[in-house]
Amino acid sequence: MDDHALHIRLVAGDLDALAELYDLHSPFVYGVALRVTGSEGLAETITQELFAHLWERPGQFDPALGSLRGWLVSRSLHDAATRIEVS
Repeated sequence: MDDHALHIRLVAGDLDALAELYDLHSPFVYGVALRVTGSEGLAETITQELFAHLWERPGQFDPALGSLRGWLVSRSLHDAATRIEVS
């Protein structure tokens, strides 16, 4: 199933759609967060929080502006960058 159809299901409250989206996109979200933060634990937290946010506010993603994967990766990059410790 494509992201558009999964997003429609997610907006309708379909928890299985969230699971499918997580399976498809969490490796990319986690990978970006890990690369930016250098911390497996923080990357896991960012990934979990981002998908929880998507579940709670699926309307914040606008498919007219780009792909869901792109939105998720962009959010992951932003979230990771704001959490890294400056030495």
